[in-house]
Amino acid sequence: MSEVSANAQRLRRAVVDCLDPGPAVVGCSGGPDSLALVASAVWALAHRGEGLHVVVVDHGLQEGSAQVAREAADAAHALGCDSVEIRRVEVGAAGGPEAAARGARREALRVAAREQGSNQILLAHTREDQAETVLMRLARGSGARSLSAMRRCDPPWHRPFLDIPREIVHRVAGEYLEPLGLTPWDDPHNHDPAFTRVRVRSSMRTLESDLGPGFVPGLVRSAELLGDDADALDSWAQGAFHRCVRIDGPHCEAELASLAEMPRAVRTRVIRLMHRSVSVNDDDLEFDHVQQVEAMVSDWKGQGDASLPGSVTASVAYGRLVLVAHPRES
Repeated sequence: MSEVSANAQRLRRAVVDCLDPGPAVVGCSGGPDSLALVASAVWALAHRGEGLHVVVVDHGLQEGSAQVAREAADAAHALGCDSVEIRRVEVGAAGGPEAAARGARREALRVAAREQGSNQILLAHTREDQAETVLMRLARGSGARSLSAMRRCDPPWHRPFLDIPREIVHRVAGEYLEPLGLTPWDDPHNHDPAFTRVRVRSSMRTLESDLGPGFVPGLVRSAELLGDDADALDSWAQGAFHRCVRIDGPHCEAELASLAEMPRAVRTRVIRLMHRSVSVNDDDLEFDHVQQVEAMVSDWKGQGDASLPGSVTASVAYGRLVLVAHPRES
């Protein structure tokens, strides 16, 4: 296709602007979003003289998934990508079907990227995907970091279409696919109300109708602003952690007075960093855990020790907050 529309040019520029030098991997489902991304990336990487590898992940969750994966791979070839593979994954049950499928898919993409010598994995999330993520996290009572949702460039993940409306991406997909006689995959799971994101998507259409066309862009703008705030607070907390916290193997401590001087948003982040520095596994603190430990600093009333994930206990001793990791029982 020698000439493309202004919208197709917009998608191409978005890919170019999102990438660093080096090869890239594209995750492709065969849907219109990911095929528009493949077509845009083929153009962008060819003009940069860099390699492009497309990965179609077959989750094996639906009858005929292998055929859907083959058709997605064929479409990627037809759009000009010479390096395409299909990866079949095993989807577990941890965290529910959506989270388990996402985890399996991401791991397959990470492995493929390592094999290709790439640290750039392109995903086709759109502006509406971002707004849906913000709305779901709002409903869970999330903080600034979580509400900042997906980041456009968060290596290895790159989402060049994150601020582009889904309607435009689908229109460009048709522009590329129709001359080739190709039809994008319409995943039935995208219409099944058993999945949380599908219910949120339906609710968003109602909210947008009631609140006006600025609803979705407003959610996306809030995510971007909260991301900036979270970055600043994380940086502040990291500096405070290095200044105030002493670590000795499975033991770390900080003066209560130093912690009490910090704004609460910084103090809770320092508590998370303290826990992470001694925890014997990757279990994160939940909100209630952080609240319990933070109260030892801001509202000390002789509380007993707090049991935290990762075999960690928190206590107050001699004017210090102390976190200690204990050996796990075999």
